Amino acid sequence: MKPITEYQDYRKYMLDYFDWRKRSSAFSWREFSKIAGFSSPSYLKLVCDGKSSLSRVGVPLVAAAMNLNDFEREYFKLMVEFTNAKDDGYKKEAFLEMERLANEQRVRVLNADAFDYYESAVNSVVRELAPLMPGALPGEIAKKIKHTFTAQQIRDSLKLLVKLDLLKALGENVYEQTDKVITGTGEALKLAIRSMNAQMIDLAREAIEKIAPGERNISGVTIGVDENAVKRISEEVDRFRKQVIAIASESKKINQVYRLNLQLFPLTEKV
Repeated sequence: MKPITEYQDYRKYMLDYFDWRKRSSAFSWREFSKIAGFSSPSYLKLVCDGKSSLSRVGVPLVAAAMNLNDFEREYFKLMVEFTNAKDDGYKKEAFLEMERLANEQRVRVLNADAFDYYESAVNSVVRELAPLMPGALPGEIAKKIKHTFTAQQIRDSLKLLVKLDLLKALGENVYEQTDKVITGTGEALKLAIRSMNAQMIDLAREAIEKIAPGERNISGVTIGVDENAVKRISEEVDRFRKQVIAIASESKKINQVYRLNLQLFPLTEKV
């Protein structure tokens, strides 16, 4: 059975526990529910199938049934809060607490690096900008960004980027990009990317007022479509994004950092 910190979804953890027990004994959902003290023999299967959610009252019962230690019980409780949360703010609080708890045990939560990187928009900006300004202090880097970030935010970002091996420190305040790519899966990563995209949209809104029209290209179109058209447009957007990356990679003397937001979303319900 994998360590509990390699999970973010309590349902997946419970299902893997069930499969692990079943491989070595005649374990059943009825027995699992009975050990946990639930009257319904199929309740925990319904939970793992996503047809029901584990309540706060049920958390300690299931944790005890799985013989979790104190750390694992607390982590399991936070996983339930994270998975069941409908609001991104509550999800973030639960995940950060999962990270804190794991750090106390000197272990890492799976995908925590990806979460830490994507959770704030400043990290992608600093990763591109810092190598262009050898010797610059965090405050000087902050002043080069057209949006409001503090010197402390830049300092924290540089520390994180070096820790994640996304930047390499060559000397005092001198950095170069590494070839490392941040990857991951799961709800935590999706949550962090949603947070970053929301921040980037806010920066785009600021750009309408702050940035001269000659330095930006902000436009949009409202269109009526069917399902097939949406699919084709999405594919074109993906192709265009890859083409933009290819064009940017051909830059010989990079001297500025840009952000391109691509957004396609419904304005109405289906008629």
